[in-house]
Amino acid sequence: MSATQRLSLATLPAVPAASRPPVDPRALRPRIVHLGIGAFHRAHQALATQTAEAAHGGGWGIAGVTQRSRAVVDALRPQDGLYSFTERRPEGPATRVVGAVTEVLHAADDSARLIGLLASADVTVVTLTVTEKGYRRDPAGGGLALEDPLVRADLEGAAPATVVGQLAAGLRARLRASGAPLSVVSCDNMAGNGAVLRRLVRDFVAASAWDERDRLLDWMTGSVAFPATVVDRIVPATTDADRETAARALGVADEGAVTGEPFTQWVLQDIFATDRPRWEEAGARFVADVAPYQSAKLRLLNGAHSLIAYRGLAEGRETVADVLATPWGEAAVRAYCAEAAQSLPPAEGLDLAGYIDSLVVRFANPAMHHRIRQIAMDGSLKIPERWLAPLRELRAAGRDTPELVSALAAWALVTRDHPLDDPEAEALRRAWDARPPRDALRRLLSLLGAEDLADDTSLIASVTAELPSGARTR
Repeated sequence: MSATQRLSLATLPAVPAASRPPVDPRALRPRIVHLGIGAFHRAHQALATQTAEAAHGGGWGIAGVTQRSRAVVDALRPQDGLYSFTERRPEGPATRVVGAVTEVLHAADDSARLIGLLASADVTVVTLTVTEKGYRRDPAGGGLALEDPLVRADLEGAAPATVVGQLAAGLRARLRASGAPLSVVSCDNMAGNGAVLRRLVRDFVAASAWDERDRLLDWMTGSVAFPATVVDRIVPATTDADRETAARALGVADEGAVTGEPFTQWVLQDIFATDRPRWEEAGARFVADVAPYQSAKLRLLNGAHSLIAYRGLAEGRETVADVLATPWGEAAVRAYCAEAAQSLPPAEGLDLAGYIDSLVVRFANPAMHHRIRQIAMDGSLKIPERWLAPLRELRAAGRDTPELVSALAAWALVTRDHPLDDPEAEALRRAWDARPPRDALRRLLSLLGAEDLADDTSLIASVTAELPSGARTR
């Protein structure tokens, strides 16, 4: 069969048997709604759901919702929700088709269908991967940004454009329809992501003018669970070369192809309100407290990723593996992780030394081609949890923090010299306008909500000293 034909249920029989889904996609129905069906979800939770379905059944299909761009809808609808995942192994790629997605929706265009699914008792799990900025948090207090124009529009009764508004409207419809319990599972890189999401949804409901507002809040307390999670898999942006690799393996074209590294991790707080897929069959771990795993992920893996991104950009590197191939790459990762690990409490079953070793192996994988500019995006939202939290704790304990100081200096230079995709990009750049470096650094930290660190004269002096001499005197 020519690869000019698209992957779909009709063409699936022509795909090599070893690359077909282990379940019949036609036997699934939407029992999970996923908000933010980008590459990461398709390379992580959707794969785990398919493995769980193959082991235990239950009809666990996913209705995937894209929030803004129609690109995923346009890619997957003609393919009946099918797409391929290529595992980028050092010895060569391995491609297989995933059939867990039963339908793909656009949040605005398909708002009625989305709310209807959220109200359906057959849907028992909602998952989210919308990145930190998708939560519309107030950076000062951490609650819902009620003055955000999109949040205000949602509260005024428009078809909800924010994920928090969509969830609140869906829960309202669910209470009216059946009151069936539901688990809402954030899979985004935020400390305490379950508690954060619960607060934001409750903030929205409390700010609404709905007649059943109080009853809805009471019902949510007993019937809607918000488990915390930790997710981990490096999923680079798909390239034309990736799509060509998938087409060669499948014999058909796949416009929804995604790729990822061999490593995957999913840790979930075991407080689900009702039925769920048996994700443990895919290696997921259910625990009472995800905090130790979350801190290790945010501060070590994500923190080291940010370090690689900003130092690498300053040196003209393109990928994570490019940085690890430099004379300084591995040493910088190990030194940073050794320092940040001092801020982590002991955790049963978590081998930090082994975890750091695994990071070096993952980062050095030459098959990944993980572009550091992608990692550097949205730094103003990522750095506070990845770097500033351990920085505060270690300095409060009287420990030296040379690696975190050096990381902050690298980020600061990138905000000045390299245009970034960041919600605060212009403000970050303007922080350098007609200011000496010390004042620019104070302004940068203030923009991150870290006024305490901006006022730390010793820290500012240490970061300034890490800047190249030209930058210090500019």
